[in-house]
Amino acid sequence: MSKTAFIFPGQGAQYVGMAKDFYENFPVCREIFELASKAGGLDVAALCFEENDNINITEYTQIAMLTAEVAMLKAVEEKGFHADVTAGLSLGEYGALAVSGVMELEDIFRLVRKRGIYMQEAVPTGGAMTAVLGLDTSVIERVCGEIQGQVSIANYNCPGQIVITGEEKAVAKAAESLAEAGAKRCVPLKVSGPFHSPMLAGAGEKLGAELEKVELHDMRVPYLANVTGDYVNDKAQVKELLKRQVASSVKWQQSVERMIADGVDTFVEIGPGKTLSGFMRKINKDVKVLNIEKVEDLAKLDELV
Repeated sequence: MSKTAFIFPGQGAQYVGMAKDFYENFPVCREIFELASKAGGLDVAALCFEENDNINITEYTQIAMLTAEVAMLKAVEEKGFHADVTAGLSLGEYGALAVSGVMELEDIFRLVRKRGIYMQEAVPTGGAMTAVLGLDTSVIERVCGEIQGQVSIANYNCPGQIVITGEEKAVAKAAESLAEAGAKRCVPLKVSGPFHSPMLAGAGEKLGAELEKVELHDMRVPYLANVTGDYVNDKAQVKELLKRQVASSVKWQQSVERMIADGVDTFVEIGPGKTLSGFMRKINKDVKVLNIEKVEDLAKLDELV
């Protein structure tokens, strides 16, 4: 039986103006922005729609991105389209939580606002991330294990694209060794810290304390966790997985492959940009991929009928 997955991108795809057309055309989307503003204690519409520098600062990026994604999601659902399963990359996992029903939206927005602050505060000096292109995963894992200092895999994005993270010197040394081992390119990322590295474990602990305040519900839609690359089968696992996610590798390719093995043949990327759609083409060219970023993109959903 055909199955559809809703998938959500992480930070990095944000831009001023994202979701503005949804905000202007759907009352339910305006309600999402108002809810996020209340939960986060800031004007999320101004953050997303007015020219500003904060939108690219982690503390603010995360609440902005998630609000845009959930607003778009609500427009999709209002048109009568629903997911059989859901997942998101890094921050995008919170979009998947919104689909799953395991938490109230207000709690999700409050958590993400805190997550952004804690991650920004925890960023150590001398942290870095680099995308490694065109090299086998096992080689990257081996090289990272041989480097002195803190360097590890942040993201298993798709075949031929792995992101490493850690101490600046260790990441640079690993990039040199990976280039010698045959990597096509090693591209330093313009990020404010070594995300998904054990160096951010402190932020995960703080987030864990906030998670303890949240009531969980039974899931309406199954979702997959970044930490495991597999389904979360028990709501009791959710808080620990989200706490660990901040400092753990994001197993995105594994998550997608797991969904495909489970019969998912259509993926709908909801949110700014087409990052995940690009990854999908490298993971499996046989599945259908749609992306929803603008109001006119909603017409693509007719293909799912």
